Amino acid sequence: MIGWAMVRERWASFLGSFVAVAVGVAVLTMSSLILLSGGTGVPERLAGAPVLVASPEGARVSGVFTQPPPWAPERAERLRASLAALPGVESAVPVRDFYAQAVGTEQRAGERQGRGWSTAALASYGLTAGGPPVASDDIVVDRALGVPPGERVAILTADGPVDFTVTGTMAGPGYYVTDERAGELAGGVRVIGLTLAPDADPARVAGAAREVVGSEGRVLSGAARDALAPEQDEMTRWIGAQVVTAMTVLSAFVTVFVVSSAFAFTVARRRREFGLLRAVGATPRQLRRVLYGEALAVGGLAAGVGTVLGVPLAPVMAGLLVDGGLQPVGFTVRFTWWVPAAAFALGLLVALAGVWVASRRAARVAPLDAMREAVVDSRPMTRGRWLAGLGLTGAGLACAVGTAAAGPDAMVLLGLGAAMGLTAGLTVLGPALTRPVVSALTRPLASRPGATAMLVRESMRTAVRRTSATIAPVLATVAFAVLITSTVETTAGADAASEAAAVRAEAAIVPRGTPGLSAAAADGVEGTAVLSTTVYAGADGSALLAAGVSPGFEAVHAAPAPAEGTVVVSAAVATAHGWSEGANADLVFEDGRLERPRVAAVIGDDLPYQLLLPAEVVRERDPSALADVVFRTGGSPARPPVELGAQEVSVLEQARAGDAEEDRLIRLFTLILVAMTAGYTAIAVGSTLLAATSDRVRDFRVLRLSGASRRQVQLAVAGETCCVVAIGAALGLAAAAPALLGMSRGLRENLGVPVEPVVAWSWVVGAVVGCLLLGLAASVLPARRALRRQAAPGPAQETMSLVRKPRKARAKSTRA
Repeated sequence: MIGWAMVRERWASFLGSFVAVAVGVAVLTMSSLILLSGGTGVPERLAGAPVLVASPEGARVSGVFTQPPPWAPERAERLRASLAALPGVESAVPVRDFYAQAVGTEQRAGERQGRGWSTAALASYGLTAGGPPVASDDIVVDRALGVPPGERVAILTADGPVDFTVTGTMAGPGYYVTDERAGELAGGVRVIGLTLAPDADPARVAGAAREVVGSEGRVLSGAARDALAPEQDEMTRWIGAQVVTAMTVLSAFVTVFVVSSAFAFTVARRRREFGLLRAVGATPRQLRRVLYGEALAVGGLAAGVGTVLGVPLAPVMAGLLVDGGLQPVGFTVRFTWWVPAAAFALGLLVALAGVWVASRRAARVAPLDAMREAVVDSRPMTRGRWLAGLGLTGAGLACAVGTAAAGPDAMVLLGLGAAMGLTAGLTVLGPALTRPVVSALTRPLASRPGATAMLVRESMRTAVRRTSATIAPVLATVAFAVLITSTVETTAGADAASEAAAVRAEAAIVPRGTPGLSAAAADGVEGTAVLSTTVYAGADGSALLAAGVSPGFEAVHAAPAPAEGTVVVSAAVATAHGWSEGANADLVFEDGRLERPRVAAVIGDDLPYQLLLPAEVVRERDPSALADVVFRTGGSPARPPVELGAQEVSVLEQARAGDAEEDRLIRLFTLILVAMTAGYTAIAVGSTLLAATSDRVRDFRVLRLSGASRRQVQLAVAGETCCVVAIGAALGLAAAAPALLGMSRGLRENLGVPVEPVVAWSWVVGAVVGCLLLGLAASVLPARRALRRQAAPGPAQETMSLVRKPRKARAKSTRA
């Protein structure tokens, strides 16, 4: 009850903690519901088959999303015949997909929309007009394409544009040709769909299919069929999961930061009150219980509000993630009852964790502190605070030094650790740094005429705890804004420069609105095409990213081009599979056939591909293979026809465009993290300044009694806020600079190209301006309101009010 009474009496002091916990719990509830929700459902093109049989999954590699290896052609036919003979099965249809795209449309990378007509029986949609394809140049298209039956349509394939006659339209996506034509254009079979008789039991058929398939495949029925969603959707979900996880972790960290800072500031302001409680007999344990009671009251109410907000926000956030490409189309949120309950409990724990240090400090308040009237902080730093601050700062500097020598994987983590360590260290050391930093940065104010400038400077230097508490959230805002945005800009530019420096070519032909380049795009170009495909290690079935190259590749990339019957592998792949130069590598290709080419050379891991194969082998084994790029090494500039979906750009533009989608997602990720960080610290800035200003009503009365006008008092408050934001921004830049410098040095060593740190000044200026506007609103407006309530008192009234105030505060504290 005492805790709740304190909260009601000092609601302005706890407003920031309340909002921080409420937002944190809402983010945690929303993120957990999104993370625990399922996929996008069964793919429409297969949803009409109650039972699906898929090839067994190979070894999965973290961050690599590919289809499982296909069956060998003989094995696929044997399984199809056995499955077709099962009771209740009408037909067993092998699924063969290939690259197909109508000229003038856009398609995302990796999509293969072409299918044989027999697979139309597996889809959840059917014909809307016309009939099935009969001749090799017949095709059935999506009615959304707007081409009626009888018209001709140009379809891009891996060979180039081909004219087809539309015989029918479907109520869903895809391009359907005859099964014979699909066999020519497609690779191997990974899925066999079973259509059932009307009276057949899908569960019984699935059980019989498992007995037939055994270890040669996976039998999927019901909701389990969503495992066959496109690998692009799986990759998108993985990226979205990283974003949501980062949101959750950052939310928890900043919530604890805001709550602990708010309670620490509250304890510093209430020393006289706690000293009075000690004077009347309160024990240190009782003081700690009072603060824990306040934290439970604030945390319980805030956690309840957060859970109520988090549940409806989850589908809204999921929709935004889908629109931004961080979740696949069709993703939906499923409600799980225990998630809000767990988030509520964690919200209480966060509130208690944030008040733990402050409660220990309050327990050490001496009874004589009840007699303190001045706000001068004679001993703002304790020995434990010195040790903690120096330790955190040292850890941050150590991470910054380690960043300069770390590899690519550890560099980002060390950079984040450096920024977090330095931010936390400078915050803890804030009371010790405040007076010298304020003295140095506000020295010009000492020479300015008038009392306002002097008042701003001396007030900040005297109230060290208050000043450091208001600087801390600005420091965190600027530090994280600089680190997150500048890291993205620096690494993106370094990667593009490194990739471009490794290529010796005059220009590059790249896709434009297509997943890749057809063979026709490389015709007449003096250079080499890089065909992208996937092969599978025969031992464990792990997917390997491979490229088909011509002999000219060696002149472009300074890497040996494989001859017929050989393969070039990266060092990491060779080590993982025990391959060495001269050994034979067991590889399964896209058509399901196993070959054993000889390892001609083992190269470094600088290329984006793990294997290099002869281009002729890739075109034969993967008829739908497309080129990622065609490097032009001579001749006149290429001007490919518009229908090929290609354009010529510089090598540097190609390097940047190759990661364009990834960069877009990273920038969106950056925007989310910066917005969250800025939002949290904005809460801290506003609440701290609001509480600090509300506690300075007596100071304003003294200033008015001394002859200051209302305008002068407001100018003094605004001046302090501007100085606080300026000092916080300077310290934030200082906290982020070592991590950014270390990262640029590490990138320079790893990539071998000049890398200069790039500061995203637009983001930094936006963060500083946002803190300044919010700070002015949270300090000047309450001060103006407090000054208006003072009805021009005379000196005697002001003096009596200053005398009575401590008695009222003492009486309230005694009753509590």
